[in-house]
Parts: sequence; C-alpha cells; structure tokens
Amino acid sequence: MWLRKCLDGFLNKAHCAMGTQRNGFSKKETFVLSVDVGTTSVRCHVYDKCANIRGSCSSKVSLLYPQPGWAEIDPEELWKGFVTVVKGAVQDSGLQMCQMEGLGISTQRATFLTWERNTGKPFHNFITWQDLRAAELARSWNRSCTMKMVQGVTKMLHFLTRQKRFLAASLVVFSTQHVSLRLVWALNNIPQLRQAVEDGTCYFGTIDTWLLYKLTKGAVHATDFSNASATGIFDSYQMCWSGFLCSLLSIPLSTLPKVQNTSHKFGSCDPSIFGVPIPIMCVMADQQAAMFGECCFDIGDVKITMGTGTFMDINTGNKPHTSVSGLYPLVGWKIGADVVFLAEGNAAGTGAAIKWAQDLELFTDVKETEAIATSVADSDGVYFVPSFCGLQAPLNDPKACASFMGLKPSTTKSHLVRAILESIAFRNKQLYDIMLGETHIPITKIRADGGVCTNDFIMQLTSDLLGRKIARPNHFDMSCLGAAFVAGLGTGYWRNQEELKKIQSTDQHFNPQRNKSEGDKGGQYRSVLQSWERALQRSMHWYSQP
Repeated sequence: MWLRKCLDGFLNKAHCAMGTQRNGFSKKETFVLSVDVGTTSVRCHVYDKCANIRGSCSSKVSLLYPQPGWAEIDPEELWKGFVTVVKGAVQDSGLQMCQMEGLGISTQRATFLTWERNTGKPFHNFITWQDLRAAELARSWNRSCTMKMVQGVTKMLHFLTRQKRFLAASLVVFSTQHVSLRLVWALNNIPQLRQAVEDGTCYFGTIDTWLLYKLTKGAVHATDFSNASATGIFDSYQMCWSGFLCSLLSIPLSTLPKVQNTSHKFGSCDPSIFGVPIPIMCVMADQQAAMFGECCFDIGDVKITMGTGTFMDINTGNKPHTSVSGLYPLVGWKIGADVVFLAEGNAAGTGAAIKWAQDLELFTDVKETEAIATSVADSDGVYFVPSFCGLQAPLNDPKACASFMGLKPSTTKSHLVRAILESIAFRNKQLYDIMLGETHIPITKIRADGGVCTNDFIMQLTSDLLGRKIARPNHFDMSCLGAAFVAGLGTGYWRNQEELKKIQSTDQHFNPQRNKSEGDKGGQYRSVLQSWERALQRSMHWYSQP
C-alpha cells in the first residue's frame, strides 16, 4: 500500500509536468477548484483568473424518503459523488490536479449527520433541511410553558438592557428547517448515537463538516460561521454555539465542530484521494456563497436566488438584524477580523411550483413558460398561491395550502401558467417590502441568480414591482463561484474584493418599465397584487397540521 501511494504520487507529478507543456500552460499557472453540494446535485467547476469556467462535472443527489415526511441523503453516496465530480471537472479542463491552487466548498444548509469520531461510521443518513420528522416536537416545544417562560424572561431582559440579542431570543420559534429539533429527535431515537454521546465518541456536523472529516481522513472536525449560523443553535450576537439553547435542548456541546473563519486553511485533502494534497481554503453555506459570488460586499446590496426556493438576502454590515417578521439573521462570512451579516427571507417551493405545473403538462419545456405567459394580456383574474410547503415570511403559516383561485370557464392553460409565474414575482415583492420596512437600509443594488431567473417574464415583473434595476449574471451557479472567490482570496489567487468586482460579469439588466399613458407597470399591478394577497389569506390555516 505504501509503495502504491508513492508510485501514484510520482506518476501524478510526472503527468502534471507533461500536461502543462502539452496544454501550453506555464508551470506556474494555477486554478481554483470549487464544489457546490446542493439539494438536487453536486457540481464542481475549475476557475481561472478571470473567473471563467475551464472544466465542469456534476452528479445528482438522490433524496431518500424512508417514511412520510422524512427526507434523507446517503452520506457515503454523497461522498463518492463529491470525489467523482472533482476528478471529472479536472479531467474535463484538460489540466492536472497539481495545478489546483485551492479548494472551496459550498453546501446546502442545516442538513446534518452524526458519526463515530474514531471510525467515521455514521449513525444514520443525512437528515436534510426538508425533513419533517421533528414537526410534532416543534409544535410541542412552541406551545410549552418552558418556551413561554423563556420568551417572557428574555423580553424583560431586553426591556432592562436594550440588548438586541435578548429581543432576538424572545422571538425564537422552533422550526423543522433548523437543525436543533431534528438533532434532538436523533438523540432521543437512535440508541447507538446516545451511547456514543455518553462515551464521548460522537461527532455532529453539517455537510461541510462531514466532507472536511472525509477529505482529511478524520483529522479535521470543523465548520465555518456561515454554516453554523444557519443551524438554529448558534448565537450570531456572541459568535459562538449557543450554550443556552444547547442546555435547554440537552444537545451536548462536545459533539459540535469548531467554528472557523469562512476563509481559512482547514487542512489539505489527503493525497490518497486526488493524488496531491490540495489545500481546503473555504467552506461556506450556499446562500451566503451566492451572495459573495454576486459581489454583494456592501451594506444594502441585495441578492435574490430563485431555485428550489427563493432566498432574498440583504447585506446588513457588521451587525446582525433582529427581525419581528421572520427574517433570519445570518453570518454572511468572516474573513480575518471582518464579519458581514445578512438578513434573509425565503419562500419555499419556487422551483417546485414550476416542476408541478410541468408534471401536470401545462407545458412541456420550462423555456416555453415565458412565451405562454405573454400570449395572454393577464391571468384573467386567476391567482396561484405557491405554498406547497406552507408560507414563510412575512405570514409564517406552515398550515397554508397551495391553491388556484378565480377559476372560470374562460380560464386557459396560458392563464394558469401566467398566474404561477406572477405568484413568484409577487412573493419577491412581499419579501422585498418586509426587508425594506424592517432593516431601514437603503438598497444599493439588486442581483438575481438561480435557475428560475432565466425566465425573463419573472425577472421583468419583479423589476417592475420592486421599482428597481435588477442585474442577472452570465451564469447562475453563484454558490460555486462564491466559494471559489473566498478560497482564491485565501491563497492570494485574487488580491481583494475590488478585483473580484472587476471580473464580475452581467448578462442583462432589467429596468422598471413605464407606460406613458398608465404610468409604471408596478402601479398597474397594484390591484392584481391586492387580489392575490386576498387569495393568500384564504389559503392560510387550511391544514390542521403543517
């Protein structure tokens, strides 16, 4: 085995030398690798100095549904997919592994695993952010006398001290989207896990932590501030794991990973994996990575990602935002001593609504939807409520149902498609208004990404409703690019954020349209938006359980 590893390393270096000559690159030319582990796929890109993609590879993420409401991922399958896409992207680029200066990793948030620290054997599959097994636990906690007491005490502490962290604590409501109660469920229901906690041999981690552990052959148990802040057990005001919440929920702090800067040398990939020890320079949560990839570095910069769900983030500077309407305070990134915070609102089911309509054969190709929507003047009074997973901020109703309202004999497929696309833009308008009203931060720029932003109808209507110019990038894999940017800054591949802004590319700007006789398009939609909001109200509290 030892001889084989030495031989593999020698051959890799020899191939690298020949490859640089064959491809016409100087021996000093290097590149940055970046991997994004999303909800439905794992993607890897090789980036050059101008942030051009030199090679790519992707594989699907298989979601497992062992019981109704459960959503899992096989950790070993995910690991194999990760290794495959890295090797595939480098092969696709025609480069060699030794030309990879650093590796950045972006991952979906709040999907977690526990495993035996010495053997690396998982106690269960990844329990994803979509998993609902802790729904009853969340309801029980939110109705409990303990929570009412905690909220009352923290309100009093806020009144006495005026510290915002106490106001934030008084507004805490447990959700299945956060790690906290899903982890409590695992601790209560998996005997081997409980035993490992008692023995002090249990590791907990989100996807980034698991990948770091595997890449370094168990040498590193860590995460970064952006991922930690999305778990629901991290105190963004104190910048550490919340001892209070962990104590309240009986989550052992000893199992949690060390929290490092987003730009940090976490270690190097073991040479047995890729043939060379590639430095791991960044791990980052996907939405925060997309924000960085869009170069939203300044206070008031806004990013809208429209993919599986819609995520709207605003840069709030060096202080977390305390929300009363459901915006979530996140650590965007921490580089050196500088911390950037974000306030985030989300609307679940954006991509799901479009996929559902396609499955119903309202259209055959997603690219057709723009033409279908514009083939009619309006939706003919039809409104769609996109709440397959309930309604998030600002209504925050997990019991809301998805619905069409205003159907009539004259309704056609085109009206239905237009109503679906309009509903996505309407939710964008809702999130934007609550963000403006709560943060009181002047908006400096808005950039959009994600697969749904390729639809010009949604982009233009969103611009009209917001009354703001929106920029769309040339390619939409911003999470991967953001992790690459942070990793490249860490190695010195790129000098600073100003250099990143200069190489940022934009495909198209969408400006609010105006009609000479009727005024701005957003104003024309005012009555339509009001009717849609009535439809929202009628869809709320439909189910007896979330």
